[in-house]
Amino acid sequence: MVQIEISKDFGYVISTGFASVILVTYLGFKVGQARRLSGYPYPYVYATKEECDKDQKKLLFNCYQRVHQNTLEFYPAFLFTLVAGGIKHPILSSVAGGIWILGRIFFASGYYTGEPKKRTRGFFGYIGSLILLGTTISSAISLLSS
Repeated sequence: MVQIEISKDFGYVISTGFASVILVTYLGFKVGQARRLSGYPYPYVYATKEECDKDQKKLLFNCYQRVHQNTLEFYPAFLFTLVAGGIKHPILSSVAGGIWILGRIFFASGYYTGEPKKRTRGFFGYIGSLILLGTTISSAISLLSS
């Protein structure tokens, strides 16, 4: 049996995870605001292309919705790699998590313009994801070899 010792620096990992919760909650609120402004009713998730062509507010709603949905698609992997990588590399994992969060903010700000191509402003966040993959692999190897 392997005992895992968690350093006090793991508190940074927990703080980064909490910051990501704030981010995801904020993005969800932004979708709600965009829904109200566009008048797009529940339970519909996205406006059709025809609706967006006629109404810029519906296009913006779709952009806000897509930011939130895209973030949620990556979120489980982000949290897993943040925690797993943080077991051995808490500070590096926390910094990488911060890069991912900052990337999501820039991704959102680009998408919120209504021009989806501007979402690429936040692609640097994937650097954080790649670092987290590396720290997770390192943690796994360390545990398996002890």
